[in-house]
Amino acid sequence: MSSIPKAPGADIAPAGPELTELTGTGSDWLARYGKSLMGVFGTPQRVLVRGHGCYVWDADGKAYLDLLGGIAVNALGHAHPFVTSVIASQLNTLGHVSNFFTSPPQIALAEKLLQLAQAPEGSKVFFSNSGTEAIEAAFKLARRNSTPERSRIIAMDHAFHGRTMGALALTAKAAYREPFEPLPAGVEHIPYGDVEALRAAVDETVAAVFMEPIQGEAGVHLPPEGYLQAAREITQAAGALLIFDEVQTGIGRTGTWFASEGVLPDAMALAKGLGAGFPIGGLITFGEKASSLLTAGQHGTTFGGNPVATAAALATLAAIESQDVLANVNTTGEQLRGALRKVDGVSSVRGRGLLIGIDLDQEIAPAAVTAALEAGFIINATGPHTLRLAPPLILGVDQAMSFTDELPAILKAAAATTIGQS
Repeated sequence: MSSIPKAPGADIAPAGPELTELTGTGSDWLARYGKSLMGVFGTPQRVLVRGHGCYVWDADGKAYLDLLGGIAVNALGHAHPFVTSVIASQLNTLGHVSNFFTSPPQIALAEKLLQLAQAPEGSKVFFSNSGTEAIEAAFKLARRNSTPERSRIIAMDHAFHGRTMGALALTAKAAYREPFEPLPAGVEHIPYGDVEALRAAVDETVAAVFMEPIQGEAGVHLPPEGYLQAAREITQAAGALLIFDEVQTGIGRTGTWFASEGVLPDAMALAKGLGAGFPIGGLITFGEKASSLLTAGQHGTTFGGNPVATAAALATLAAIESQDVLANVNTTGEQLRGALRKVDGVSSVRGRGLLIGIDLDQEIAPAAVTAALEAGFIINATGPHTLRLAPPLILGVDQAMSFTDELPAILKAAAATTIGQS
């Protein structure tokens, strides 16, 4: 990784007494972390202090190629000059107003998203701060489509929709759900990608069906060809809402603006890459019927859709368009998946664009994440034998190949570590 650039500002000492507490080694910071932060995330793997493009640097000066992108968040990498300049300019102009008011960036972003989603007349947007909050709004939408006779909500096995109570009711993983039960009632889980299971489950008693066009947290699993269209037809016939969770797959991650492109749902949740690192989420409702289900006073947010967040998202979308980023996602993603399939120890590779799941021959994925860090790469394990990549959409082919070149050694080191611990 000799081509790693030097981080901008690496030689600049913190200015002013108020920043003196922001210096220290990684071990110093981790000791302070353990004493001050709630332990819901476990011990952080590293303390990161700077980023530039597809690289980040830790508190001890080591560089890493970021192949996780904040879990599909940093669509344009780190410290993108256009996005950061727009954020700074907007903060200098108008930082926050309550939703008793609106602002030009909020309106312009809603219009842009409706255009990109090819939403019909009568479609609307609700802005939130995160994907989970967008799903919570969608859950309320489903409840508003309910009657005493139509109260069931269908979600998918292995689904992940978030950790707040409504989103958690839709999430399938027992370890996430069970400590917080009872959850909101009425949610049933069925096999993902099984058209006949969907057809059998959905009738006039179903208010809504939630699904991810690609299941990211489950290990990047794609549905069979035609499944999303079949879901549209089945829900439409039953009078149920079809709600897509594109929090991870949207905003160019899969090489198109949305992974569900070509199938029009009743609502679609977005977040992660929408702000390229600045917190923002949103729910698009398609058509007048779905858009009229939530009326004034039935939902709200303090920070959602604020001028800075919506300006950041507008800048992100503009950069993706003007820099031909979607073409890069498809080109780099295809070459990266092809190279990964040739690596010894890799049993299968799945994905679309720059959302990639890698199944390993051995159950060494967590150890491979650690070995990759030592080698200067940030990746993620979604299970004992599955790795996930969700890098910045600007990742270059040469950068991607630097990882595939090192992956055999990473897997060898992971296997040796795992054997030594068994």
